[in-house]
Order: sequence, then C-alpha cells, then structure tokens
Amino acid sequence: MARFFYSLLWCLATPLIWLRLLWRSRKQPEYRQHFWERYAFYGRQPAPPALIWVHAVSVGETRAAQPLIEGLLARWPEHRILLTGMTPTGREAGRAVYGERVLQAYLPYDTPGAARRFLEHFRPAFGVLMETEIWPNLLAKAARRQVPVMLVNARLSARSARGYGRWPALFRPALAALAGVCAQTADDARRLAALGAAPVEVCGNIKFDVTPAADKLALGEDWRRALGTRPVWLAASTREGEEELLLAAWRRLAPSDVLLVLVPRHPQRFADVAALLSGQGWNWQKRSAALPDAATQIWLGDSMGEMAAYYRLADLAFVGGSLLPLGGQNLIEAAACHCPALVGPHTFNFLQATEDAIAVGAARRVNDAEALVAEVTALFADPSRLAAMRQAAANFARAHRGAAERSLTFIARWSEQAGR
Repeated sequence: MARFFYSLLWCLATPLIWLRLLWRSRKQPEYRQHFWERYAFYGRQPAPPALIWVHAVSVGETRAAQPLIEGLLARWPEHRILLTGMTPTGREAGRAVYGERVLQAYLPYDTPGAARRFLEHFRPAFGVLMETEIWPNLLAKAARRQVPVMLVNARLSARSARGYGRWPALFRPALAALAGVCAQTADDARRLAALGAAPVEVCGNIKFDVTPAADKLALGEDWRRALGTRPVWLAASTREGEEELLLAAWRRLAPSDVLLVLVPRHPQRFADVAALLSGQGWNWQKRSAALPDAATQIWLGDSMGEMAAYYRLADLAFVGGSLLPLGGQNLIEAAACHCPALVGPHTFNFLQATEDAIAVGAARRVNDAEALVAEVTALFADPSRLAAMRQAAANFARAHRGAAERSLTFIARWSEQAGR
C-alpha cells in the first residue's frame, strides 16, 4: 500500500517534473536530450547480452565510481558495464572518464512501469548503486526478477536516516531487498542496518581511491609556473549564495597580491557568477578566455572536469557548499592533489571524511566568510603552517585508500555464494 501511494505521487508529479526539466534546459539544453530514457524507453537497439549495471547519480559519483568500474571490468571481463545517471553533466563526465568502454543511459524515474521496462530492456546480471540511491519500485521489481542489487560506498547522515525512518513501510522493504551494503563508515553502517539493510560491511570511502588524472595535474602545474610565486587560493564547488558572502569578505580583508580562483559547482551558474563579478567591479578573467595576469584579482573557473588542475594550482582551497546549510562538498579530491582545505560549518554530507581530515591537520573549519578570509590570510603569512597542512593532506589521502578493493571483494564473495 505504501508503494502504491508512492507511485501515485510520481504520476501526479509528472507535469511538475516536465516543467522542471524544461526550466533547467534554458541554461543546459542537454536536459532536452534523451528525454524518453527517463521513462525507460530506450529504442529498438538491443542491450548487450552480459551487463553489470552501475548507477552513479551525477558528476561526483560518476568520477568516484572509476576504481570500482575498473575493478568490475577486470573481474568480469566477459561483461559490459551499463552506467546510469540522472544528469547531463554526469553523463558527460561518464563519456570523458570511460569513453566507449561503458554503455550509458538515464535511470528512469521510479514508477512501476518504468522500473519494469528498464530491467526488461537491459537484463543486468546484477546492479551496484553508488552512495545512497534508494528507489523502492526499482528495488522491488529487481527482487521480483531475481536481479541482485548492492549499495556501495553507502553513506547515510543522521538527518537522512530520520527522513527514511518516517516512512518505514516504504523504505524498510526497499533496504531489505538489497543483496548487500558496503558502507563508508561504522556510523553509516549502523544507521543503514537499523533501517533494514543486511548484510552491511564497512568498506571505507571509494573516493580516496580515485587517482587525479595526470594530464589535469600537469595542467595545474603549467598554470602554477605561468603565475610564478603569486599566492593562489581556490574557492571550489561554490553554491548559490556563497559567492556573495565570499566576495564581500574578500573585498574587505583580501591581501592585494593574492589571486582568488573561483569555481562554481554547477556549470549553469557560470554566467550568473560572471555577471556578479562584473557588477561588483572586480578585475577578473575567466578560464575559457585567458590566464590571469598580474592585475587579475579573480580567475573564474568556467570549465568542467578540471578540478584536479585547480587544486594542483592552488596553495590552499575552500571547499564549497559548507558556508550555507547545504551539507558541503567532498574534500577528498583536494587531499588527493595535496591541497590543504578549509571548510565552513555545514559539512553533514561528508561529515566523517571532513572530521578525519581536520583531526590530522589536513583541513580546518571556519564559522563564516569573514573567518574564512582571515584564515586564508593567516596561512599565507605563515608558510611553515601551510606546508605542514599540505603534507598532512597528502598523508591523509594515502592512508585511506583501499575501499574500492574491499568493496570488490565483498561483491566477488557475494557472486561466488550466489553462483554468478
């Protein structure tokens, strides 16, 4: 009965979903592409006969899945990977990372008919959902068709656990339908088990196993050489509302010789942030136009897939989404590039990784934009403390590797027991 009303809500929401896609397509026309895949109409092209399905909702999860996908291809070479996502930027990231080695499609909205059509069309041997993607109809249909689905790199904040807990008749059967869960931390494992998932193992965070692309690191080093000794700090993956706070504090407190590299989280906001910089009278340049010169105060990172280059360029980074109550973005990529990180007060999306980084000196927390700019200024005035943070970031990234291999071992053990 709970799934019936859940499915009814999906049907009733259809006009709003279409309007939302149309609205987003104003700035990202790609949202109008592959529209019918969102309802599991994939055309007449038959799917390959042996598929392992991996779902990564957007860009971050798509890139994080790389060591897992590489391992799946190595262990099951006779299978093709089907990589599903929900966003055009995630799909583009999949194309950039994997090329033609994987088949890509949108995962359909979670209506009973779409879930059935998806499984009938692709007939995966088994599925792997990255992080916390719980789709009750899809998991129920997969269980009925005896398609095992595992949750890997799973995380569940206390806030999200409370939300799922309010609807036990809907989400407890969905979690129980999973063939297994590889959780990032012990707290994640405890919360998932309490909601009905089993078996659950702690495997760590696969994002630590993602190696920054060598060409992107080399690009960052080229930028660094072009800028010489000028201090550079990066505001990475900033979200709406944060740029105004950062820029107001930076104008009041900024040292004149320091370059701010500003990289918004979402590409559809590049033009809005550019307009903000122009409107406030900054001397700024954008990545797509030219390198910054000595007079440039702010360099706008209006490119996709180059975050590793920005981190390698920077002496210090602020990881966005954390000044406002948005949950924060992932600081693991910064550590992998040996870049010290500053975070705001709101990091509940990546709480364990953030707390661990702070504990070993790879990151520091600030309370607001003024404190952030003050800390940036203080660290540039104390090169030895900044160097110690950089070394701590490198050590932190190195110490937490291995989650992908543990997750693959879990999947392989399950496949042996299931005879697959």
